[in-house]
Amino acid sequence: MDNRFASTIKVGLLLLVTFLSGCSSHNTLPSATLHPSNTENINSYKYLIGSGDVLNIFVWRNPEVSGSFVVRPDGMITTSLVEDIKVSGKTPTELARSIEEILATYLRDPIVTVTVENFVGPFSEQVRVIGEAAQPRAINYTQHMTLLDVMIQVGGLTEFADGNNAVLIRIESGKQKQYQVMIDQLLKDGEISANVDMLPGDIIIIPEAWF
Repeated sequence: MDNRFASTIKVGLLLLVTFLSGCSSHNTLPSATLHPSNTENINSYKYLIGSGDVLNIFVWRNPEVSGSFVVRPDGMITTSLVEDIKVSGKTPTELARSIEEILATYLRDPIVTVTVENFVGPFSEQVRVIGEAAQPRAINYTQHMTLLDVMIQVGGLTEFADGNNAVLIRIESGKQKQYQVMIDQLLKDGEISANVDMLPGDIIIIPEAWF
């Protein structure tokens, strides 16, 4: 009786494993889409508004519709006159012109100024550092940011990092490209020629060294 029970358990476990294996083969998630930045070189950079930014919107002679607004996760804000205004991905100047067009329905010749208080920006504009960095994270891009600036913000490399085999991933003309970056030469040897310009949306992958 005990042998029959044990055999039944084994068969049941085998069927369960087979079932789960079959299910897993049909539940593959699609790869994430990397959204390219609008900045293709360091001289064309313009700050784009993103979720979490705090915007000060001033409407001249209309304080009742002016104020401070937090950009929602869906990239929109709500004002006293308009519930949903798409703001993410626009420059402050572009947004000001868009709001003027919207408010023209309610006000005569509105003049709008938009300033940003808390800078977050869209994910597509952030620089991401993963792997063997001391503090891997996403960094808000700043104009003329270089590889050295990024490595300072992430605290340098771990003791296990293979910095000279690090890879920079960048989307150019809609295509993903990879470049080798020599972080060890830059940080340990002081080789300034290894410093390179960063662009919004860059991803740096730092592998572990094989000892």
